[in-house]
Formats: sequence, structure tokens, C-alpha cells
Amino acid sequence: MINIVLFGPPGAGKGTQAEHLKEKYSLKHISTGDLFRYNIKNETELGKLAKSYMDKGALVPDEVTIKMLNAKVEEHLDSKGFIFDGFPRTKAQAQSLNELMESKDSQINAMVALEVPDEVLVERLLERGKTSGRKDDANEEVIRNRIKVYYNETEVLKEFYKKEDKYYGVDGVGSISEITNRISKVVDSL
Repeated sequence: MINIVLFGPPGAGKGTQAEHLKEKYSLKHISTGDLFRYNIKNETELGKLAKSYMDKGALVPDEVTIKMLNAKVEEHLDSKGFIFDGFPRTKAQAQSLNELMESKDSQINAMVALEVPDEVLVERLLERGKTSGRKDDANEEVIRNRIKVYYNETEVLKEFYKKEDKYYGVDGVGSISEITNRISKVVDSL
């Protein structure tokens, strides 16, 4: 199994790249945002539990998120591996993800971080905001704050995966295929 944590600030192109990697390597893409939406919409036990925290404006506890991830991984144990998108966000979550994968006789092979200059991210998100209707992509101040939060939250993860010798920074500027090729070089080296 090849298991990748795909990282990058808002607008880096994670969703687009996950789709290409999923096809090329027959991996299962697990987006935590999609997982939450699915569980809440389908009113699963974990979805109801997550919603009870979200309704209070509280963060969903890691153990609930890990249980959702575990259920999704269990559904696809026959796959060639996973792309984790949106998780982990903290060192504790990274350790929990390691434990989850070890319990499946597997591991996280790499954290691939798409590196894109802030000005390019702002430009991309403002453009996406015009076409997607997403309010959080239409306001430059909000966008810059989201980027800042990303760096503050994820710096510790960069260090965590560097210590495990699993951190790979990839230039996220260029055509979609150029970026996919750069990521593929990392995946092929694992």
C-alpha cells in the first residue's frame, strides 16, 4: 500500500492533484471534509456525534474523526493505498493516523506538500471565487487569513514528517500536468 498525506494551503490544487493521483496509482482519496459531509448528511452515528459538536461551534474531537477515517479505510482495504486530504492537522492527529495505519499493517509513506507563493494562492482563490460562488474565496482578507491559519497549524506537521523522513515539498506552480509529474516522481520513489 502507498499512503500519502496530501498537504497545501487553500488554493494549492490539492483536490485537482488528488484526482490525478487517484487515477494514476489506483489510490482511494479520503477528504476529511467530504467524510464529515457524508456522515452528517446520512445521519450515521458518527455524523450525529460530529454534528452535535459543530452545532455548538466546537471542534470535533480527534477520536470521532479517526473513527470516521477508520470506517472509510476498512471499506477499501483492498485498494492500493490512500490519499489523505485535510487530515492530519495536528501532531496528535498525525500520531493517531500512524497508529490507524499500523493497525492495518501499513504506514504513511509520505507527506506531499504543494508549495505555492501566497500571491499566487490569493489570485487563484479570487478567480475560483468568481466561478464557484464560494464566499470564502471571494474576499481577499478572508483568503489571506485562511492561508495564515494554514501555515500556523501545519508548521508542526512539516517538522513531524521531516523527523520521520517522510516530508516532500513539491513546487505547486505550473500546469496541472507539470505539478502531477512532480508529485509522481515522489510517489514513484517510495
